[in-house]
Amino acid sequence: MAALPLKNVCTTILAFLALAWLSQAELDAHYYDHSCPQLEKIIKETVLNASKHDPKVPARILRMFFHDCFIRGCDASILLDSTPTSKAEKDGPPNISVRSFYVIDQAKAKLEKECPHIVSCADILTIAARDVVTLSGGPSWEVLKGRKDGRVSKASDTRNLPAPTSNLKQLIQSFASRGLDVKDLVTLSGGHTLGFSHCSSFEARLRNFSLLHDIDPNLDSEFAQNLKKKCPKKPFRAHNAGHFLDSTASVFDNDYYKRLLAGKGLFISDQAIVGDYRTRWIVEAFAKDQNLFFNQFIASMLKLGNLGVLKHGEVRRDCRVVN
Repeated sequence: MAALPLKNVCTTILAFLALAWLSQAELDAHYYDHSCPQLEKIIKETVLNASKHDPKVPARILRMFFHDCFIRGCDASILLDSTPTSKAEKDGPPNISVRSFYVIDQAKAKLEKECPHIVSCADILTIAARDVVTLSGGPSWEVLKGRKDGRVSKASDTRNLPAPTSNLKQLIQSFASRGLDVKDLVTLSGGHTLGFSHCSSFEARLRNFSLLHDIDPNLDSEFAQNLKKKCPKKPFRAHNAGHFLDSTASVFDNDYYKRLLAGKGLFISDQAIVGDYRTRWIVEAFAKDQNLFFNQFIASMLKLGNLGVLKHGEVRRDCRVVN
């Protein structure tokens, strides 16, 4: 096959770069300025009211956003209900514990009255994810908008979500396959500053961890004993037994990273990012400088929010079903 002339190669590269830029340009912070100017106010008020009645809402919405974008990109596929012939993402094993879908439903219902058939569920979820971070004391940023909603949701796809038992190699590969780098991995893991985990996600670290160690030696010993008390063996365990992800679990801050360095991260995946030189320096930097973490979190959230943006999807009238 003959090589292309240099002029043609340059033209091809420029065309590719132009297409890439246009793809990014399809999302715009001012996308709804004229078609639905009350959009952000309505979503923020809905999220705030829900959070006042249920303090678990912020962590749940942030997790919902991550799990949506990691499957088919940010297309609100996690919001679709299962049908008699197809089991949807929300009913896949990793998403069984994802809750508070009603918050997105409420925001959508209000927006359908204010500006019918205009705002996508994918944009609502993306804006709500920003709002729960800000309302919890974290940073704020302008959300790029203009996403369309997907029509496909498969529970089987959820097996591709990073698990709390993942090692660093698995985590890096998972993030890289989605165009996210090591810094994004460590930064977005900081979302664990909000929320609570049931024992099932970390109990493997507490008993029969390995042939040499009953308890994961990377866990702080006092912390490990505390976790064992909260997570006794079945059937002596309370149904909702577990532990908060950090010591300020309702506040978005850098405490998560401080606790990792003290051996008090809950998950094996948490320990993975502090136990390797490729990622530890980032953990240390974020533990020392909360503003540094906040600034990088904004950058990584914008990057995550650009994943799999649909050009030819739809704007659902009801976030739970396709039109």
